[in-house]
Amino acid sequence: ELENQLMAKSKTLDELKQSLTSNGSAEQTPEAQSLRIAELCEMKDSIVNQVAQLKTSMESILEQWRAYDEIYAEVSLMTTRYLYCTDQCKPPAEEASLEALKKQVKTLQ
Repeated sequence: ELENQLMAKSKTLDELKQSLTSNGSAEQTPEAQSLRIAELCEMKDSIVNQVAQLKTSMESILEQWRAYDEIYAEVSLMTTRYLYCTDQCKPPAEEASLEALKKQVKTLQ
């Protein structure tokens, strides 16, 4: 298996060399090629840093959404309880009349 991987890497390397030759990069001096390699490495490092920052930022945002979901669930439950209590505490329509309330006050006195 190791030999197969080595062959695959070798084939990829040959393809890259052929690609560079066809692009005219083979005519560049070794110094220019090493500068280009250094530039590409810097670009890769920059991308890696950006991805790390993005990952940290996304984790923070995800944590905020989790907190929002928990709070929303609590508020929803409290609202449901409130609506249930107000529905249970409503007097029937006939008991809400002014005359019925006056009778109830007299009874309580």
